[in-house]
Amino acid sequence: MKFFNTRFAYIAFALLSFFIFANTSCKKDEKTINPNPVDPYPIPSNLKLIGETFASGAAAKVKVYAEKDLFAGYNKLYVALFDSLTGVRITGAHVYFEPVMSMGSASHGCPVENAGPNSVNGLFKGAVIFTMASGTGATWTLGLHVHNHLNDLDGEGEISINVVNPADVQVKVRTALNDGKQLILTIIEPASPKVGVNDFIMAVHKLNTSTNEYDTISGCTVQIEPLMPSMGHGSPNNVNPVYTGNGHYAGKVNFTMSGLWQVNLKIMEGAAAVDTTASFNFNP
Repeated sequence: MKFFNTRFAYIAFALLSFFIFANTSCKKDEKTINPNPVDPYPIPSNLKLIGETFASGAAAKVKVYAEKDLFAGYNKLYVALFDSLTGVRITGAHVYFEPVMSMGSASHGCPVENAGPNSVNGLFKGAVIFTMASGTGATWTLGLHVHNHLNDLDGEGEISINVVNPADVQVKVRTALNDGKQLILTIIEPASPKVGVNDFIMAVHKLNTSTNEYDTISGCTVQIEPLMPSMGHGSPNNVNPVYTGNGHYAGKVNFTMSGLWQVNLKIMEGAAAVDTTASFNFNP
């Protein structure tokens, strides 16, 4: 009987130890999975949330921000990624933008500047050039492909977005004179023109019909000619844009007084004309 009692005591002690360990382990796991961790990277107050989704295959929650409402033109986008289980901010990833304009039976994309591999203050910065505004029967969606470096997984999500027309046209879809391809000309700066010398930055893209993507064009010569139509004069001290990378061309434009200005463009690839009649309006 004494042997039985001793053996029973050992069994009871072992079971009690197991339950205590299991209970402690569970509590430890519960502390690890925190749906509301302290975020070391607060979102800047000047950014507004455009939309959010889950890139489920990458175990990532995706939030997309912009400085203002999305518009037809060059939009800077800021992406915050969070681990979908722990809520911890993901700081290493690649984010690929896949915008689609649907118009009934037809659809098309637009030029993008993808983001990654490392965030800055917790945000991945990229850009999308929306070529037209949303409208009746014409809707934009923003697809997001995320490669999460934290777990080496890929996933996709999508958000519905609204794109408006800005006060002055900032993007033009043309037909390239030298090869007949679809040409996208986009003004990046000046976003807020002022009287005086302004940075003039534009992007040049062409549709690659074999991939259905928009390629950056690096070998162009760009000339600008500012004109104030109401006064019939131009301005001095302008600097023609030169290629700086990623399809961007940067120069200077001088608006000598307030009012409507028209900046005429002449774009060449070698001796071949790409476009010689495009122009953009500015109101400093």
